[in-house]
Amino acid sequence: MSVIARPLTATLGALAMSVSIASADPVAPGDVVYDEYGGVAVSLSGEPGDAVVGREVFSSRSQGNCISCHTISEMLEDVQWHGTIGPSLDGVGDRWIEADLRGVIANAKNIYPDTMMPAFYKSSGFIRPGVRFTMQPAQEPLPPILTAQQIEDLVAYLMTLTE
Repeated sequence: MSVIARPLTATLGALAMSVSIASADPVAPGDVVYDEYGGVAVSLSGEPGDAVVGREVFSSRSQGNCISCHTISEMLEDVQWHGTIGPSLDGVGDRWIEADLRGVIANAKNIYPDTMMPAFYKSSGFIRPGVRFTMQPAQEPLPPILTAQQIEDLVAYLMTLTE
């Protein structure tokens, strides 16, 4: 079954679980629970995302830097250098549910094993990171690329991208 055609019961379960953690502490990277499709049903931060902040995370070279691989038409006029490695994300809010977007951002390899997309919310189990220019392996756990709240903000922004 494709990620896009998830069963209604999984979607309703994700909604029920996300409502129950409305004010919980952030989920640690090693404690994230992925469903059978690679989605993450519950908010990683326990707080709702802010789409305006998520747009900044997406386009910022020092944060998510998603723009280096993906294109979004609504950003063409004010953000330079859109990437072409990943798919265009125009309309992604119509094609995916929040749980799946959260899962892809947290660790895309759970859904797409051969992807080049980094795991933005992972702190161990890496095969390539090293200590800056020393050729020595990095000591785990490493900090995740994005915080739990930045991921929620990014998900909120992506859900606004409808056709």
